[in-house]
Amino acid sequence: MDRPALEEGIRSSALTLEQIIGAYRSDAPLAHASTIPARWYTDSRVLDLELATVFRRSWQVAGRLEQVRAPGDYIACELPGGTPIVVARGDDDALRAMFNVCRHHAAAVVTDAAGSARQFRCPYHGWTYALDGTLKGTPDFTGVCEFDRAQHGLVPIECAVFDPWILVRLESNGTPLTSYFGQSLCEGLQALGLDRLRWMQRRHFTLDCNWKVFVDNYLDGGYHVPHLHKGLDSVLDYSEYHIEIGEHHCLQSSPMVAAGADSRTGAVRQGDRAAYYWIYPNVMINCYGGAMDTNLVIPRGIDRTDVVFDFYFADVSDAARAHNLASIEVSEQIQDEDVSICVSVQRGLRSGAYDTGRLSVRREAGEHLFHRLLHADLESGLRNPR
Repeated sequence: MDRPALEEGIRSSALTLEQIIGAYRSDAPLAHASTIPARWYTDSRVLDLELATVFRRSWQVAGRLEQVRAPGDYIACELPGGTPIVVARGDDDALRAMFNVCRHHAAAVVTDAAGSARQFRCPYHGWTYALDGTLKGTPDFTGVCEFDRAQHGLVPIECAVFDPWILVRLESNGTPLTSYFGQSLCEGLQALGLDRLRWMQRRHFTLDCNWKVFVDNYLDGGYHVPHLHKGLDSVLDYSEYHIEIGEHHCLQSSPMVAAGADSRTGAVRQGDRAAYYWIYPNVMINCYGGAMDTNLVIPRGIDRTDVVFDFYFADVSDAARAHNLASIEVSEQIQDEDVSICVSVQRGLRSGAYDTGRLSVRREAGEHLFHRLLHADLESGLRNPR
């Protein structure tokens, strides 16, 4: 650990978690608001609380509906915090999500990321489960007393579909998915014509920063675009960049321009308007005409974050492949530019020279929403610990 990080750790450890969370003024209107304190990005106790509250209570993208169309199809993944889950299409055609945790000695039952199966067999001791999670087989278990097989199936998780995505939530009894999204978000996403788009490719990035740094960067209302993304800036009308705030989401959008556009960016960023949706806490949806990419932000440590990009296009034929790959490469260039600045911000946050910063009323309403939603979850977690 370098000296600034060590000194910051010593300062943070002198404060209670309640003091760190309570330092943020969530009631301040945007014109008077500041960002969340630097310690929220550098103290591991904050991340632990986020994983126990924010990411357990919110809807998380588990995969794409097209991956589990037929009975027996399944996908397996880890949610933020490392929770292993499996989503499977049962013989009854129902879609179910379950913890991918054997009820015998906790090994992962499903070891492939996706596939098709008639049943699931744990590789550790051979316990077998039906596609609906029911326990079917327990080798060499004769003589075990007071064992109710019906009570030892895979533990279910709440699951919902918003085509083309499958979403899950670890903590049940919360707001249903469509209510959580809200009418304006549901209508806005449907208006994008998502049913016309087809998935083409997935790419991964790892950033040496806190997950919230990446979200803040996304939600600054295009504030950084003219300075950091010259190619993207050339196809957006920055002066007409618009921000709409929902209950759990933010829509940033801009008219697109062709005159003066960077040739490489302009060739693959077309259409009337660019739309950038953020859904609390960690999902981004970016649309340009017949192209869309989604960003899933996954915390891996207090200063380490994975971002998973999925790319969708209206035409995924061989004839369109070169154009689509060119579009993905432009996205990668923009991401590389964001990576460098996010890493720089993380260094600044743990330097001891920075605590909070003021927000732009014109540009940073989305960031303000993010911080207030985050504060509400963390405060609730402190009041009602698991």
